[in-house]
Amino acid sequence: MLKPTLHSGEFTYPEGTYFEAGYLTQKNAGWRTMRPVLDDAACIGCLQCYLHCPDGTIFETEDGKIGFDLDFCKGCGICVKACPKGAIAMKPEREAGQ
Repeated sequence: MLKPTLHSGEFTYPEGTYFEAGYLTQKNAGWRTMRPVLDDAACIGCLQCYLHCPDGTIFETEDGKIGFDLDFCKGCGICVKACPKGAIAMKPEREAGQ
């Protein structure tokens, strides 16, 4: 974990994260029971979900909407709470489709 360092009396912080966003060492092994599903019509592309995702599995698509990297999403649902328009819902894996 990167920690601030003291240089000539002032703290300096790293400009990025320790790993790039979305960099997880293992794919979801099938233990996720719920997955995020986006309502494209309701999404305004504000990326609040991206900012709050603890695993960096949310990305912006070419049309300004969002996508989920389901290989690494753990199904925590933080994105649902972060969305100001209610455009994301958690669905059971068996109902969400592939």
